[in-house]
Amino acid sequence: MQWYQFVLEMIDLRSFSNLWFWIILAVQWSMSSHWVLGVPFDLVLRARRKGGPALEDLEAMARVNVNRILYITHVSGLWIAGFVAFTLTALLVLGFFYHVEFAQAVFCLLFPMTLVFLLGLRTAHRIADGDHQGEALQGCLIRLRLATQGIGMVSILLTSLWGMYQNMHIGALG
Repeated sequence: MQWYQFVLEMIDLRSFSNLWFWIILAVQWSMSSHWVLGVPFDLVLRARRKGGPALEDLEAMARVNVNRILYITHVSGLWIAGFVAFTLTALLVLGFFYHVEFAQAVFCLLFPMTLVFLLGLRTAHRIADGDHQGEALQGCLIRLRLATQGIGMVSILLTSLWGMYQNMHIGALG
């Protein structure tokens, strides 16, 4: 086997039959449910159990990340929204109208993360408007994590169903 055949096999664009796609999907949802607004969830749990310095760390880390997120969205939010809308629309058209499987796979990865980002942005505004200390902050972050996990579960289910359909459909044609 030539080296380029090996490389092309490893970067197979038939994404739903590629192990790397499923590994990326699992890692994506694992990381996004662990890092809530840039704060590791174990810090939220530690602050809830112990309080004191852990709670101060949580409040400081949340304040820094919320301010950073809000600054970026206020400065270049329209540009980001336009770019994301263009990218998702292009992936949607390429994937589901022109049947490019790689575009379908990337859409299945990016679209749910866009929803998670929008929920995070809403939570960041809520935290900046007053829920930035103690139990109110912990409650916001816990609710955001539960919403992220819910979106992740639905996303993994729909992606796996679509991937199985694609693999059976292409298997029937081949």
